[in-house]
Amino acid sequence: MSEADFIARLRAIATDPAARGLADDAAVLGDLVLTHDMIVEGIHFLPDDTPQDVAWKLVAVNLSDLAAKGAVPIGVLMGYSLGDDAWNAAFVDGLDTALRRFGIVLLGGDTVRVPEGTPRSFGLTAIGRAPEGGAPSRSGAKPGDQIWVTGSIGNAGLGLAMRLGQVEANETCLSAYRRPQPQLTFGQALVPHVHAMMDVSDGLLIDAERMASASGCEIGIMLESVPLSAALLAVRPDVLDTRLAATTAGDDYQLLFAADASAAAAIRAISAGLNVAVTPIGHAGVGSGIQLTHRAQRIARPARLGFMH
Repeated sequence: MSEADFIARLRAIATDPAARGLADDAAVLGDLVLTHDMIVEGIHFLPDDTPQDVAWKLVAVNLSDLAAKGAVPIGVLMGYSLGDDAWNAAFVDGLDTALRRFGIVLLGGDTVRVPEGTPRSFGLTAIGRAPEGGAPSRSGAKPGDQIWVTGSIGNAGLGLAMRLGQVEANETCLSAYRRPQPQLTFGQALVPHVHAMMDVSDGLLIDAERMASASGCEIGIMLESVPLSAALLAVRPDVLDTRLAATTAGDDYQLLFAADASAAAAIRAISAGLNVAVTPIGHAGVGSGIQLTHRAQRIARPARLGFMH
């Protein structure tokens, strides 16, 4: 059973409106936004990643879901599988650093002891305060909307390849893999101007398709417009294969959002004020799924749009 199949079965019992049909980044219960993400050794992080980096990633990936709802973080609950003492202590130090950096508190959680040699796994529930007027969902994109993304795409995927020794390393891409930066302040500022918003976690293309599916529209992505960093292009040529690899790699933790064209000036003003780059990469239209073009040529959907369990 795939991840999508399992979630489809869960929808039959997740009937409370707060669950948003299990089709969003988070649940919204009154004025609270709740999200839970897990990370597992060998899937989301490497066995020789530092405990401090693992702790940072655990916090950051959950806060990225809150950012996509424009929520202000309040605190977290953690599930932890105990390992050796030195690793545990270093993880706690890293967790303290991450929580202090984002101004949130640890409220509780649970610990378990697992058999020796079992891959480490951790879960975090992040709790935030919803913005006035409500948290945007994935499902509000409308035909005619512009589709935007923050930052650059593909750095973390290339950073993983660098960690594996497959590509000559640079610090920009390694940092994107090790310590993602959730766009909390930017997400909060965007709320009045967007129709739909989500974070890019599993890959730009698969997440854009999820927005299109939830919104009941088609989303067209102009691959040549997807922002790639100078650090990525220093080791990869700017060709279609590079852009497809970047948009399917995942772990970007940027914001993908849909907004009316009339909101462009306000979005650019927020971008300038917060020093966060934003780029329009396509449009929503009538139809379903995603439509890809590259330099005005239609491109076939790749077999793999992004990461799925």
